[in-house]
Amino acid sequence: MATNYDLLIHGGSVWLGRGFVNADIAVEDGRVAALLLREGSYTKPGAKREYNAAGKQVLPGSIDPHVHIRAPGMEQREDFFSGSCAAAAGGVTTFFEHPIANPPQYSLEILNKRIAAAEQDAVVDFAFYGAAGSEFPDQMQALADSGRIVAFKTFLHEAPPGRDSEFMGLTMKSDPDQYYGLGTVGKLGAICAVHAENNDMINAGIARCRQAGDTGPLGHGHSRPPVTEYETVAKLLLFAKETGARIEFCHISTPEAMEMIVGAKRQGLDVYLETCPHYLLMDEHLMEQHGPYAKCNPPLRDRATVEALWKYVNDGSVDFIGSDHAPYTYEEKSRGYDDIFDCPSGFPGLETRLPLMLDAVAKGRLTMARMIELLCENPARLFGLYPRKGTIRLGADADFTVVDQNAETVLSTAAMYTKCRDAAMLYEGMRLSGAVLGTIVRGRVVYQNGKVDEAARGHGVLCKPNQ
Repeated sequence: MATNYDLLIHGGSVWLGRGFVNADIAVEDGRVAALLLREGSYTKPGAKREYNAAGKQVLPGSIDPHVHIRAPGMEQREDFFSGSCAAAAGGVTTFFEHPIANPPQYSLEILNKRIAAAEQDAVVDFAFYGAAGSEFPDQMQALADSGRIVAFKTFLHEAPPGRDSEFMGLTMKSDPDQYYGLGTVGKLGAICAVHAENNDMINAGIARCRQAGDTGPLGHGHSRPPVTEYETVAKLLLFAKETGARIEFCHISTPEAMEMIVGAKRQGLDVYLETCPHYLLMDEHLMEQHGPYAKCNPPLRDRATVEALWKYVNDGSVDFIGSDHAPYTYEEKSRGYDDIFDCPSGFPGLETRLPLMLDAVAKGRLTMARMIELLCENPARLFGLYPRKGTIRLGADADFTVVDQNAETVLSTAAMYTKCRDAAMLYEGMRLSGAVLGTIVRGRVVYQNGKVDEAARGHGVLCKPNQ
């Protein structure tokens, strides 16, 4: 046994597959070198650095599979340094970047520029989705062959007004675009993530709401009722059956859509189901309280819908939980005060995803084992990063999130690292059971005692699938 490891995490309860074990973790060269049970005549080995986790729980580093970082092009919203600091503060050791940028990565050249920006600034590890749209289908092969993406992402609508450059090469606007586009991605063997809402119905809904003067906060939900989601899910499942496409359904917010996806899985379709903490824990009443700052797509639903989703979380139907971290500035969001349709949809979530889910565990909404599946193991497995990521085992990357299930967290926007903290006010003052105390990425402590180690800028590396 080595007597001078690079790092020793000692004194904590470590999650090893099915439960917590009293063990120390030795780290060498960024990997787990030894798992040392504290029993019998155990003697703590030497190490160059130590992390005292006494009385705390050590989890596999969490993976956020749905994050929007706006750089290059929209750095005022978020860049890879601020976003990855937010990740570290939220116990996230790896995030997957979904393309809405200026421009999105619809070509290998653009992808490589975004990777370079992340390599320069990221505190934690990262992976990328490629942009899949109807404009540049000839670029998809090179993206897939590069081995530098974990999946593709597409939107099923035209670019929002004034945001053409942010959505270039990222949209499949019509049924033919979607049918043939998904077929193209399917032939590459890649997963294609989709934002499943019916754009024609939503545009008509917005027009009807405006005509009726329904432009207050609740008008957002009125313009895109649940049927706009599950109608589109039904269509895409048909396309998947016909083309063999592998589809990831992002941020699903309705039980009807979840039930359809579960049925498709039973039929053998290669489809995946994601939801987000805000659809599991928040309802449309927050729109009345926070207006544009609670606006997201799909919208927050009524309480009965929120409660109905938990069945699918707990029975294994949901594959993973992403934050859909979608930062916009206070000024951009505030445009929705006079007309809710005048501001963009989305809010930060990197720093709150794990704390919210720890609170859900404390309240008995799900078990710790299920939470770790959803936030750690499954994202790694489904996107080709397991067992390097998502688990604590010999040889795995030394990625850990240290939590205290007995502590309390009071969410504060002032303490957030996202650039758009001022627009995250729907979280302000939330009291949650459990706390994220430390984040360790490949053996480096990047977050501890409420502070990100900003000297870790550039420590993050690109995660490639199946390597």
